[in-house]
Amino acid sequence: MAFDELDSTNEEARRRVLEAGERGPLWIVATRQSRGRGRLGRDWISILGNLHASLVLSEGVTPERAPQLGFVAGVAAIEALRALCPGESGFALKWPNDILLDRAKLGGVLLEGLALSTGDERLPAAGVVVVGVGVNCGAAPQGMAYPATALATLEARAPSAQALFAALTDRFCETLALWASGSGFAEIRRRWLDAAAGVGESVHVRLAQGEEIEGRFETIDADGRLVITSGAARRAIDAGDVILAHRATLAPTGQDSH
Repeated sequence: MAFDELDSTNEEARRRVLEAGERGPLWIVATRQSRGRGRLGRDWISILGNLHASLVLSEGVTPERAPQLGFVAGVAAIEALRALCPGESGFALKWPNDILLDRAKLGGVLLEGLALSTGDERLPAAGVVVVGVGVNCGAAPQGMAYPATALATLEARAPSAQALFAALTDRFCETLALWASGSGFAEIRRRWLDAAAGVGESVHVRLAQGEEIEGRFETIDADGRLVITSGAARRAIDAGDVILAHRATLAPTGQDSH
């Protein structure tokens, strides 16, 4: 479904799930957003000409596997970008949800899960996930606390938001089939790591509780957690903001998606 303007594509997806019983798969895309949002309630600055889209999914979604869809979305986005811009080597992914171009933030992914009553107390609540994807196509926001960029910097090679959306939807179908409700996450994880920025490098991680830690980015584990090592210690992190040590202004990720 395409709209000229929405408050937020994720918010429109939520309304359709909760008020109209939508279960997807359904894409919602808007030319403009007036109140785009990101992780932890942060704002997402929506500029005309950029991509603002959300996908409603329910098939194969369980509470334990739903977070894997962030990696599915990241892989779909990076493969779409590489297909549209052959020879461009600057596209990368940053844990947990950032899309980069030449180490600057190009876009992000936002997952929102909705637990719905089945109407039968004997059955578990049904799960629906909204996957928001935002990409700076025409312009990047200014005055951010980290470098941001747009596909327009690629000049003649830059795809439009419409071209990127078409490629993204195709790649998402492929990565969802590969994911196979979680049974194929090992391959999604491998592809994500192949595109990851900072593997083997020193990183700084800000946790939601205010704790800050440093270590070497080793991998993501079978559950998608960030694994870092510091000396003999090894730690798996569920959530946090990663700062790549050699480009310390890259984060925090104040802009994350819809």
